[in-house]
Amino acid sequence: MISNQILQSTIDGLKNITRKDLSVIEKEGKVIATTEDAMVGQHIEGIDGFVISPADSQLVLGYQYFKVYDNSVPEYIVQVKGEDEESYRIGKITAFQIQSLLVAYKERYDKDNFIKNLLLDNLLLVDIYSRAKKLHIENNVRRIVYLIETNIDRDMNIVEMVRNIFPSKTKDFVTAVDEHCIILVKELREKETMEEIEKIAKTISETLAAELGTKVFIAIGTAVNDLKEVSRSYKEAKMAIEVGRIFDGDKNIVNYEQLGIGRLIYQLPMPLCRMFIKEVLHGLTIDDFDEETLATVGKFFENNLNVSETSRQLYIHRNTLVYRLDKLQKMTGLDLRNFDDAIIFKITLMVSKYMLFMEKMTY
Repeated sequence: MISNQILQSTIDGLKNITRKDLSVIEKEGKVIATTEDAMVGQHIEGIDGFVISPADSQLVLGYQYFKVYDNSVPEYIVQVKGEDEESYRIGKITAFQIQSLLVAYKERYDKDNFIKNLLLDNLLLVDIYSRAKKLHIENNVRRIVYLIETNIDRDMNIVEMVRNIFPSKTKDFVTAVDEHCIILVKELREKETMEEIEKIAKTISETLAAELGTKVFIAIGTAVNDLKEVSRSYKEAKMAIEVGRIFDGDKNIVNYEQLGIGRLIYQLPMPLCRMFIKEVLHGLTIDDFDEETLATVGKFFENNLNVSETSRQLYIHRNTLVYRLDKLQKMTGLDLRNFDDAIIFKITLMVSKYMLFMEKMTY
């Protein structure tokens, strides 16, 4: 349950204090962490006999062995080099330390498992409150879900990286829901603003980008005040990351509360989308427009339909821009200098992006 890396770090720290060589052995006899070079990769014979014996410790050939229990069953064996009283005391301290780690990690595992099932709606309402009470998780607390998506292999312990960003926040929960998605269920202060909530996402993004050397995507659900509503915040964050990917791929932080019209389009059925495109474009598709035209339209929208500013930013003459807009009007019947027509074409572009995304998802 405890990673070998954590066990190694623990005995390395203890050796620095005690100057004694220590090893941690699985109950099958394999050495999984050690400070002694000669013990790396070794298999200790006779450990199985010690495991089933009633003794808590034993001395064999200059080494002392101590059991570490999980629910009264031996889980690990601590080995310390030396036969004297000091070595015995150090071995007992090491076994106690690993025992404490085992209890802490088991509690964390139970909480992580609960949160994961809560997010995925795998719990009945009565189970949510009864299990939360047993795990000492408060119910009526303001929380929000951050969905963190990476393309990094799971061998990188990203869950621990996220936990380490908020080391003192013991009431926050971090868990992996699949190979590339990490969930942070964060407790909020009563009056924490949206600006502060997005600042947290930015901190996570910048820290992970520096650690991993790659871009990460973060979606934010809405704040909820009841434990049973956490799954809703998770679903909103999940929708936000997909909507953001379709309509605003340049952003790496997306907020469900700021998705705008993209959220509406995302929930449209495909037949209705096809009907709309056919009605607006009269048999054409977005693929029938060249990249220059689409880039011009995009910049025109960015500048709030301002012809002069758009032509300046595109480094083209005003008449050239007017010519391109006239050309588009002949193809579609829409004059983008007219606000209503501009809105229709903007929605057409977004619907087309959505349809392309959905078509790719089906393959």
